[in-house]
Amino acid sequence: MKFIPHEYQQYSIDFIKNNKIAALLLEMGLGKTVTTLTAIKDLMHDDFSIKKVLIVAPLRVAQSTWPNEIEKWDHLKDLTYSVVLGTPKQRKEALWKKADLYLINRENLDWLITKSGFDFDFDMVVIDELSSFKNYKAKRFTSLMQVRHKVDRIVGLTGTPSS
Repeated sequence: MKFIPHEYQQYSIDFIKNNKIAALLLEMGLGKTVTTLTAIKDLMHDDFSIKKVLIVAPLRVAQSTWPNEIEKWDHLKDLTYSVVLGTPKQRKEALWKKADLYLINRENLDWLITKSGFDFDFDMVVIDELSSFKNYKAKRFTSLMQVRHKVDRIVGLTGTPSS
């Protein structure tokens, strides 16, 4: 399917590309995922400023929404991805795969950072449902803060910025 961004989506794509720290606060259904993927594709394949992206999302969103969006849009066909879910062995196998994007659920973020044995070498991190990272004492938040200095770009996405 051909993606023709609405004006607000093009603004969002440009904002992500021009700002190393960004957040998209858009209601559900307004295209946060395709907008972010488009910016990633441009940063990766046109600007060559990123090589490897970690996308942290709720389980079902990591499992199906992101893969479905990548496969749905013609302009994203060159992006490769690996879904880092399942048993620790399955997650490690997914991390060994060469890909542009690695999709993981937020419950496994601490495992990735503190227990997987893999070097955290992501240029960019996308946090889908940023509102689930509001508790600075939570394990997912504290784990991410341990490696934040290694990440050049970070993008937060949410349709529910406040409770």
